[in-house]
Amino acid sequence: MSDTIHVQIDRADGSLQRLIGLVERRGFHIDGLILADEGALRRVQMRVRGRDDARCTENLGRQIDRLYGCTRIGQVSAFPTEAAAA
Repeated sequence: MSDTIHVQIDRADGSLQRLIGLVERRGFHIDGLILADEGALRRVQMRVRGRDDARCTENLGRQIDRLYGCTRIGQVSAFPTEAAAA
């Protein structure tokens, strides 16, 4: 099951790399990533899933909040699969 996390990050050098590295180090796979540049900021929408059932996306969101230059905007649980959306 995938969850979607919305994040706003600075467009500083390496900011996207730090975000992706944090997600992977915390035991999550990134299934989808959408980027939108908005001036000095970058809006990121990530669809993530844990490597195992013990991974909690709420904990991941709190860790993203502490990452320098990142602000979590929102989180949507249980991203619908194509079969469920049809």
